[in-house]
Amino acid sequence: MRKQFLFVFSLFVVCGLVTAQEVAYEEYDLDNGLHVILHQDNSAPVVTTSVMYHVGAKDEDPEKTGFAHFFEHLLFEGTKNIERGDWFKIVSANGGSNNANTTQDRTYYYEVFPSNNLELGLWMESERLLHPIINQIGVDTQKEVVQEERRLRYDNSPYGRWREQMFQSLFTKHPYRWQTIGSLEHLATATLDDFKKFNQTYYVPNNAVLVVAGDIDITETKKMIMDYFGPIPRGAAIERMTYVEEPLNGPIKTTYHDPNIQIPLIMMGYRTPAQTEREAYVLDMISTYLSDGKSSKLYKKLVDEKKMALQVFAFNGSQEDYGSYIVGGLPVGETSLEDIMKEIDEEIVKVQTELISENDFQKLQNKAENSFVNSNSSIAGIANSLARYYMLYDDTSLINNEIDIYRSITREEIRDVAKKYLVPSNRVEMDYLPEQSEAN
Repeated sequence: MRKQFLFVFSLFVVCGLVTAQEVAYEEYDLDNGLHVILHQDNSAPVVTTSVMYHVGAKDEDPEKTGFAHFFEHLLFEGTKNIERGDWFKIVSANGGSNNANTTQDRTYYYEVFPSNNLELGLWMESERLLHPIINQIGVDTQKEVVQEERRLRYDNSPYGRWREQMFQSLFTKHPYRWQTIGSLEHLATATLDDFKKFNQTYYVPNNAVLVVAGDIDITETKKMIMDYFGPIPRGAAIERMTYVEEPLNGPIKTTYHDPNIQIPLIMMGYRTPAQTEREAYVLDMISTYLSDGKSSKLYKKLVDEKKMALQVFAFNGSQEDYGSYIVGGLPVGETSLEDIMKEIDEEIVKVQTELISENDFQKLQNKAENSFVNSNSSIAGIANSLARYYMLYDDTSLINNEIDIYRSITREEIRDVAKKYLVPSNRVEMDYLPEQSEAN
């Protein structure tokens, strides 16, 4: 039994070292502007092919929102050489899986295949870029899909519209004020030419990064990439707007009534710096300290000890241009939203005026390291990280050294950043309430 335990323990340690080791990669540009990143790991016969496009909801016309997310769906409709409806069939028939996702800053597509299907993955992504079929039947089909997604995830989901309502107050100039799902009215009135123009503007090689990660041969992979992506013409240079928000001058108070809930919610939203700023990393640690897990300060106080809240939360949502720090809770029984806010504020003031304990600080460091390792513990995770760090941080090397930023943060910085950003003058206070009946 002891020998078995030692073997399992040794295996755990070895696996931990493997997942934490430095990620080797090579990057270069094609003549058409496509950035390429290659990561070779021959430990398992799996390969990820992915393309991230620097287009998200923030790049949309304010009168035509929802386009970036819509294209996440539309570009699976088919291409010149892939029949409509065949995309997913081809992937699954060849032992693969695939997906896509959109944020306000970028759109990401990927396939995971057995490594002997690397060429298939490259061909499919080159088809998406070079030969997409954008026609009325595809647009009409995906409009119905997006409409149903909007109804399911936002309009008819409990608390489904909190982010939409909060960000309308957090941002007045920046496109972050609307969400990736966009407006169904805008999509409904958009023309086929509107969609074609969006594709021609943003789905070009000089607005994308291709990542190939896994069981590959570098020389062979480079040749395939040149064969499939090299002939694709460069697109026109993209002109991006810059938006500068004025200080919030809060607290800004707002109320929203949700017909899908019975328990009210209090939320405080703070505008915070871009994800590339050191202060954004500090805010990550503050949110972990306040509400990550049952041992966190807010959970222990409001849920465990005082039993005032069903749930409390604090999270830092960093993005390319600005971030948002959201904190709030669901009250129990007769507890008022004001009482929840008062208790949360007391904990925030403690962070602003006292240094957190050395023990708590070490916990934060451990959680940061664990999260960093887990994000790169799979080939698909590494591919995503490589694309994200290159495109949104302009620093691919963060895949190996971002953890050093967290390690260098001090308790004094945690105090000072909380004092700078988590203040009433920089926040929106939202009462998210059940919808009142006409009888009431």
